[in-house]
Amino acid sequence: MQARLELFKTALAPKLVKHLVSAGKVLESTELPAATRELVNIRASQINGCSGCLDMHTKEAAHAGETAVRLNLVACWREATVYTEAERAALELTEQGCRLADSAGVTDEAWEAAAKHYDDEQLMALVTQIALINAFNRLNVITRQPAGHYQVGQLPPH
Repeated sequence: MQARLELFKTALAPKLVKHLVSAGKVLESTELPAATRELVNIRASQINGCSGCLDMHTKEAAHAGETAVRLNLVACWREATVYTEAERAALELTEQGCRLADSAGVTDEAWEAAAKHYDDEQLMALVTQIALINAFNRLNVITRQPAGHYQVGQLPPH
């Protein structure tokens, strides 16, 4: 696949990405589990068809100790038995948060399920994680960023 735009050859992309990455760093200091954040990133990226983010987040999750089974089953999490109830609630919220135009938005049931497992600060972190990964997904998909070469710990140039 050929990129439509070489993002980091522009003057604007590094400045914008720096701020998006900084917002993500804030989330690392919250009580929302890192595994949950990565599952959210992976599921959103699957839904949005973002190969670059899938490449990055599956590699980062594996490096952090996530199992191959859990990584491989994210797309069919409803049928899998390897996720906690809290993770399932986060994945449902992610799906509904990514597919806003497909329905009436996020249902009260999905929100209440997440609220059973996460306090207000964690919910804010979860919603922000969903919003951030959607922003990255759209940036990459629209500009057709190729995947497959991400190295763990590699950040975009700033």
